[in-house]
Amino acid sequence: MENESNSSTSFLLLGLLEMERFPHVYCYLCILAYTFIILLSSMIVLVILTEESCRQPMYILICTVILNGMFGSSTFFPKLIMDLLLSSTKISRTGCLLQVLCVTTYTIFEVSSLTVMAYDRYLAVCHPLHYVYLMTNEKALKFIGGAFIFSFTSVLIAVLLSARLPFCGTRIKNIFCDNMSLVILSCVDTSANTLYGTVSTTLFLAFTLVMIAYSYLRIFMVCLKVSKEACEKAIHTLVTHLMNFSIFLIGVFFIFIRYRLGNINLPIVIHVLLSVTILVFPPLLNPIIYGIRTKALNVKLVRLFRKGLGINPQINP
Repeated sequence: MENESNSSTSFLLLGLLEMERFPHVYCYLCILAYTFIILLSSMIVLVILTEESCRQPMYILICTVILNGMFGSSTFFPKLIMDLLLSSTKISRTGCLLQVLCVTTYTIFEVSSLTVMAYDRYLAVCHPLHYVYLMTNEKALKFIGGAFIFSFTSVLIAVLLSARLPFCGTRIKNIFCDNMSLVILSCVDTSANTLYGTVSTTLFLAFTLVMIAYSYLRIFMVCLKVSKEACEKAIHTLVTHLMNFSIFLIGVFFIFIRYRLGNINLPIVIHVLLSVTILVFPPLLNPIIYGIRTKALNVKLVRLFRKGLGINPQINP
């Protein structure tokens, strides 16, 4: 069995077998969701890139989160749509490892971006007089670049550790590849993979969650001391970012539950639902949250939408 598995060049995605009963329905839903994500996200990115008033650190960070959502959904939806159209249930070994690299990089970079965003809001609210010096556009871009390099490098190491493993099976309980599924299928000792994954993930989450919690706690404490108008503005910003962060945390929590229940014989559909949450809901809801709750973006998006429909774009901000 091991020799046969070691020579295998593809994996079977069991989640796609479950979807074969209603492939066209799932395909239409995926196309609708992916189109919505790309169109709305592109509108927000276009506004931020073209409007002079949006060239500020906060909007650059929002643009980063939106672009990362587009990247994350693009690592998942296009292949799933093609698989449903072609009734394909397999993925090559190389394609699987590449998908693991992209999906996991999206996840780590999302948390990193949200951490930088929390730090940016902490500086804006708690140090307003020095904010223009503490967080410039150049510094924001450096933070983003550093976060992406860290995310990609740390994930690449994990993928390379998995790429060297021989596999005793080819059946993945999902509709896309993830690193833990590959580790579970391994024929040999995976202590190196487990140790690296546990240590790196624990340290990363400990730092980011403490940073985010500290930033938002300090913002909340400042809100108790300032005027009512300033407090409402800060709370509005705080709630917007917390909504975004909470949606992503729910996805991470579902993935945690899935692996904690790995030894229990759960239906494949449960594995799929717990896994896809993080790839579907943040990219789908983040553009809506920022588009509605960020006033400057809201006004400019409405103006852009009205202009696209040929309606007089002149509206009161």
